[in-house]
Amino acid sequence: MGWNSWDCYGTTVTEEEVLANARFLAEHLLPFGWDTVIVDIDWSDPSARSHGYNADAPLAMDEHGRLLPDPGRFPSSADGAGFAPLAAQIHALGLRFGIHVMRGIPRRAVAANTPLIGSPLRAADIADTTNACEWNPDMVGIDHAVPGAHAYYDSVLALYADWGVDFLKVDDTLWPYQAAEIEAFTAAIDRCGRPLQLSLSPGRDLSLTRLDHLREHATMWRICDDLWDRWEDVEANFARFARWAPFSGPDGWADGDMLPLGRIGIRAERGEPRDSSLTPHEQVALMTLWVIARSPLMVGGDLPSSDPATIALLQNADVLEVLHRSCDNREVFREGALVLWSADGAGGTRYVAAFNLGEDELTVSLDSQDVGLPARIEGEVRELWSGAAVPVRAVTEQSDAARGVAPGSTAIDLRIPRHGAVLLRHRCHRSRPEAPGHMSW
Repeated sequence: MGWNSWDCYGTTVTEEEVLANARFLAEHLLPFGWDTVIVDIDWSDPSARSHGYNADAPLAMDEHGRLLPDPGRFPSSADGAGFAPLAAQIHALGLRFGIHVMRGIPRRAVAANTPLIGSPLRAADIADTTNACEWNPDMVGIDHAVPGAHAYYDSVLALYADWGVDFLKVDDTLWPYQAAEIEAFTAAIDRCGRPLQLSLSPGRDLSLTRLDHLREHATMWRICDDLWDRWEDVEANFARFARWAPFSGPDGWADGDMLPLGRIGIRAERGEPRDSSLTPHEQVALMTLWVIARSPLMVGGDLPSSDPATIALLQNADVLEVLHRSCDNREVFREGALVLWSADGAGGTRYVAAFNLGEDELTVSLDSQDVGLPARIEGEVRELWSGAAVPVRAVTEQSDAARGVAPGSTAIDLRIPRHGAVLLRHRCHRSRPEAPGHMSW
């Protein structure tokens, strides 16, 4: 859980903006588990701009072909300090520090044929120009069949470890699937002397057949392309999460991408400065799906300039308990506009998420047994976003008033707004809640 600069600042984020968001995170969101600050792509490019990338950008780079922060945007990185001073400030706030990187080696390093640390090889010896990124012009692949090619990633990860990096988002690894690059990054992390969490992107067309390899090498992996503030982007992830969520857990987490909430597009890759175009109900549906599917949560909006309603969405401790403390999370029903998920909680607690993907308000009576609740509900059913108790009623015989609810079961009557969601918690009177916990890295 944390903040990422991409949705609001794209390739252009500055040190001042990172620190402003880190301070806000520490003050307002850290108590709820939001603890990581990530500088996204192109932090080495002094010519970075919104709405795209620059061909042959004059990337800041050391004599060994390793990218460095642009000192114009990150003044504390001057004189070879790199991200160490910024990481120290983030750590002092009680937060973790992460950066985005591209797989491969810079084209400029290959052109200059820079020497590699700890190896007689040079950049041109290990470059694989046939396996370059299709959408970013900065990098080419590495030919890991070359003996000693691992020296480059070893040197890069040693640099990141010296800086104090905790989290590494490695891009252009999943579409197409770059098994050799993923394995090389993992091996370099293992040798760098510092524990780093590895996040893989972008996730387009990712098959579940990759699960074992992903679990072996990564902390988390994207299951979609970039997600923006459009309902169609959110809706498309329902099917993906239904496929991936049953396999998420401490062995690795399926990631639905960052949350395009709050003030975004300030200098971003897509769109102009705006508050999220998702309606309030759509934002609740987004958060509910990510939480019930136990996706990592990285908010993409500029926190200091985001509206209070957005911040409140991120501060609901009862909702976030589903993320931290639930298990057996899965989709149990999908027909027409209605989608239902269920999960187990601590101490006999059960969670139910109900979504309306349709264009009109949905009124529905749920059979308690269809969502894994007892036929006769004892205790409290509460909607976690509103905090309101949800009325339930026993059904003694079939009637139109409870069509679809089995006789002898309990009806849960819900009204779900267009593109909206409700998140229910059932807790028996005799249930004993356990101490809260967090998703495990």
